[in-house]
Amino acid sequence: MSSTATRPGAAADWTAATAPGALPLLGHLVPLRRRPLEFLTGLPRHGDVVELRMGRRTVHMVCHPELVGQVLKDPRTFDRGGPFYEKTKLLMGNSLGNCPYADHRRQRLLVQPSFRRERIATYPQVMREEMAAETAGWRPGGTIEANDRMHAVTARIGARVLLSTEIGTDHVDRILRCLPIVLKGMYKRMVAPVGLVYRVPGPESRRFEGALADLRELIDSIIRNYRGADQDHGDLLSGLLGARDEDGRGLSDQEIHDQVMNFLTASTETTATALAWALQLLGRHPEYERRLQEEADAFAASGGADAHGRDGLDYTRQVVNEVLRLYPPGWLVTRVVTADTELGGVRLPVGSVVFYSSYALHRNGELFPDPERFDPDRWSPERVGDVPRGAMIPFGAGSRKCIGDDFAMMETTLALATIAARWRLRPTSDTPVHPKPRALVGMGELPMVTELR
Repeated sequence: MSSTATRPGAAADWTAATAPGALPLLGHLVPLRRRPLEFLTGLPRHGDVVELRMGRRTVHMVCHPELVGQVLKDPRTFDRGGPFYEKTKLLMGNSLGNCPYADHRRQRLLVQPSFRRERIATYPQVMREEMAAETAGWRPGGTIEANDRMHAVTARIGARVLLSTEIGTDHVDRILRCLPIVLKGMYKRMVAPVGLVYRVPGPESRRFEGALADLRELIDSIIRNYRGADQDHGDLLSGLLGARDEDGRGLSDQEIHDQVMNFLTASTETTATALAWALQLLGRHPEYERRLQEEADAFAASGGADAHGRDGLDYTRQVVNEVLRLYPPGWLVTRVVTADTELGGVRLPVGSVVFYSSYALHRNGELFPDPERFDPDRWSPERVGDVPRGAMIPFGAGSRKCIGDDFAMMETTLALATIAARWRLRPTSDTPVHPKPRALVGMGELPMVTELR
């Protein structure tokens, strides 16, 4: 059933509804666990704000981009939190991506210098070197597992950006071994109807705990080594160690640990997942692939960006934007209400949980015509103005927008251009690749044939 409430400043009405299909005791946890992407994508047709039940708890999904914008631009009222963020603290602690409003401003001021445009402008060389090293091992007519390879190379890039010196191969191997296990375990805990299920010892639980402990120990050892050296290496970790707030206080070892875990997780998973989706989509759409290759050829011939910082990769960025529309990293984001408020005509008392899904927002046919179609030209100069304000938010918005969005866009764009300049990748099967929602919207194995251009 639905109700209407006057939309502030507009002639139309907001619509509030209750999602159908709730089960006794479980509420909507069954469809959220079994087919979360399809379930969430279908909710906007019921209303602008849709009520769901997770077990005995009532939550609200915000479906309209204007209302999502209200949530994101009022972080004091709609604070970071909720059952999903409580689970991600297992990995990222109270880091910038996880911390509440009270801690965010100080952390942002301390971390921001490491992600300023002038600072990340020094990272493209590392990105291109690692991509060149990765593709040097490919063979014409060979087969690679593209998802694994993209995770491997982005982990190496993230490690080199974090550390100015070469990180040991065993460290990268530990990251690659642990992260998939940890992220899979985190997602299962996010949607588990009964939290005690994952406190029962078992093989899967032991693998999760072991991988998490291994990651924590690795990061702590790196921080100890840097503290002991007491030297500024000009890298991201040195920047975190040397950062000071207005009172002259720096980040504690635990705070740095949390930020490093956040960075390694995001820089590896977010970029690798976007690259894997881009490669499989381009492999199935040769008309778009050819245009990207032409741009990549010109980029390679020019030796990179010109003296004004222009790289000529505008179409490649269109491809990346379209990939992020279809498979955004933050596919489900929760917030906790800290003061009695109203959103879209719905009264929300303190403690209420609201959430939005960028995956559902980006596939709303009222916002994006033919939303399931891969169409990089949506982002051309001629058409980008047709995208409604606030409809495209792969990295969030407002003061809590992802601090590494420019870094992620740069890395994904350069990686695609480096690959396309020499290689053409083809899926080994015509079977569609289905998204697998975990911490990100990922996929399973992605075998692809490497053809030298």
